[in-house]
Amino acid sequence: MRFGLCVVLGAALALSACGKEGGAGGVDGALIASPPEGEWLSYGRDYAEQRFSPLDQIDTANVNQLGLAWYADLDTARGQEGTPLVIGGVIYHSTAWSKVKAFDAKTGNSLWEYDPQVPGETAVKACCDVVNRGLAAWGDKLFIGTLDGRLVALDRATGTEAWSVVTVDQSKPYTITGAPRVVDGKVLIGNGGAEYGVRGYVTAYDADTGEELWRFYTIPGAPEEAADEPEYLAKARETWNGEFWKNGGGGTAWDAMAYDPELDLLYIGVGNGAPWNQAYRSPGGGDNLYLSSIVAIRPDSGEYVWHYQTTPGETWDYTATQHIMLADLEIDGQQRKVLMQAPKNGFFYVLDRETGELISADNYVPQSWTTGIDMKTGRPIEVAEARYDKTGQPYIGTPGPGGGHSWQPMAFHPDAGLVYIPAILSAFPFIPEENWEADMHRGLNLGIDMGAGAMSADLKVREDAAKATKGALIAWDPVAQKERWRVSHPAPWNGGVLATAGGLVFQGDAGGNLVAYGAMDGRELWSFHAQTGILAPPITFTVDGEQHIALLVGYGGVWPLSPSGVVGEQAGAKPNISRLLVFKLGGEAELPPAPPLNRRPLDPPPFRGTEQQVTSGAYDYGRYCGGCHGDAAIGSTVLPDLRRSAVLESRQAWQTIAHDGALKDNGMVSFAPSLDEEQIENIRQYVIKRANEDRALERQARESGA
Repeated sequence: MRFGLCVVLGAALALSACGKEGGAGGVDGALIASPPEGEWLSYGRDYAEQRFSPLDQIDTANVNQLGLAWYADLDTARGQEGTPLVIGGVIYHSTAWSKVKAFDAKTGNSLWEYDPQVPGETAVKACCDVVNRGLAAWGDKLFIGTLDGRLVALDRATGTEAWSVVTVDQSKPYTITGAPRVVDGKVLIGNGGAEYGVRGYVTAYDADTGEELWRFYTIPGAPEEAADEPEYLAKARETWNGEFWKNGGGGTAWDAMAYDPELDLLYIGVGNGAPWNQAYRSPGGGDNLYLSSIVAIRPDSGEYVWHYQTTPGETWDYTATQHIMLADLEIDGQQRKVLMQAPKNGFFYVLDRETGELISADNYVPQSWTTGIDMKTGRPIEVAEARYDKTGQPYIGTPGPGGGHSWQPMAFHPDAGLVYIPAILSAFPFIPEENWEADMHRGLNLGIDMGAGAMSADLKVREDAAKATKGALIAWDPVAQKERWRVSHPAPWNGGVLATAGGLVFQGDAGGNLVAYGAMDGRELWSFHAQTGILAPPITFTVDGEQHIALLVGYGGVWPLSPSGVVGEQAGAKPNISRLLVFKLGGEAELPPAPPLNRRPLDPPPFRGTEQQVTSGAYDYGRYCGGCHGDAAIGSTVLPDLRRSAVLESRQAWQTIAHDGALKDNGMVSFAPSLDEEQIENIRQYVIKRANEDRALERQARESGA
């Protein structure tokens, strides 16, 4: 069903799409800064990104009456990470592959759909699934960043395209998965791709026309650009060494942003270096500004104001792109305007958001790379052996590159004074690779040996790794820098968080459960099984006076694709069943029965290759294949499990796909620019051997009755 939003919303609603920008119906800065209680106007609900709603109709006493009001099946069976917006009784949300959908928030009737037609081969540029985290709204438009690097403006009433601009060099491995933000009519968007070798930046575009207004680079460029660089980049250049620009350098701003209207400061989180291993990125070290930094800039001009670097000279993929939130806290008897972040490196930071001064920091998960933070300098006190880039020796680091906290948003409950962190507890073997060379055509450019660090075929090793790899919802006191309570999860890859004035905290988990916890004590008060893993954060809104909870569900993202051998089976192999779920008190809708997880049995051809082929294939698999098809070929349920593929039987069919690109429209492009036919055959032999090893383990488990 397709009709104008003016009919849907009605004259009584404050934010109909029929009004003028900044008037009765347009979304503007004042509304985003202080949104109506029943609306969700921006990615984090408001500019402060607290993900706290003042709605309290659903509370600790009645949340057990929460039921499904309606649901909508989606047409993208990949990871769902988006935050819906709710404006004037309409839910707008993005999906995997950068599609956008609009639904009547009360009835679930579909209003319109938009498909940007992202080419399937773009998937190979995305380190972490073809996900999209959300939309921005301004005036009568919606804005979405597409996986292939476009920024698109849509008419909010009809979903028709108003304008579209390409924000990246599409010949390079850039992607966009993060949600745009809009400040004073300027649409702000970053990008991703540092694992493959790009240079990061944030760009501002005019919301009405799509005209580029300014661009803020997060790291310096090639030497010929030095003469025209602004002062902040000139200072950054002094912290880099070698020919860093040849491999991109990294510093992509792929997720976090927040804005303080009073200070007129935009805060952006900056990512990791390219490659990870600093010995190759910047020989001789250096802080490598502004990698792994929170940077404050003026949204009107892109002018640099201040920065705080969480991980100087980062070499562990310890990004600072994680959720940034703003709050006013009483610290040592004084009201402080603070910025809070729990980046990948395992520390929770509280900064003065006007100056960037470090107020406090402590680790919220176990970490092994430092002995703490020097509060005088704000710098980490590094442990020497953690610097594998300097020692040249393997280092098992905690957290791993997945971080102590990834992109999944936190939430802040001002009444409880707590921040709720969807935490990860994991480790990772950083194994430096001797004589490593970048490959700017295909595969990960990390400077470490991904094959050597692959998960073992030994079942005991896998079990031990699984036991050490967990998740948690941690309630963190940002003033005392202490944990107040925690809920442990059996797997690390769980959903983002919502806090409400009803005394509740909502989070979904990898096992497919949406759970309501007491905000003060973490008691489980209600749960709903969604039949698929949950990554996205919930939101809440009202329609016709009734409070609703909504979220996207659908298993995917980086953990199910990359290290699934450790955590995929541990959480229970989950299919992707992508849906939008909407709940209310007394809701009586029901999901259809869950479809069975149909997986082709492990029945590979016999291994007839050589150990030399396996050694070569293991290295190339780790560098070029593992990012999508699972560590050590222990495949996921989201993308094809190569151990179970019928194509293993045929060298010719394998070559047709991997060398010739027969399935490029599905995202499986040709790897001929990087791998010759013999290398591709060696990968096949490696996968055949791994499949036979795992089939033997399955038989052993059956015979032992395990």
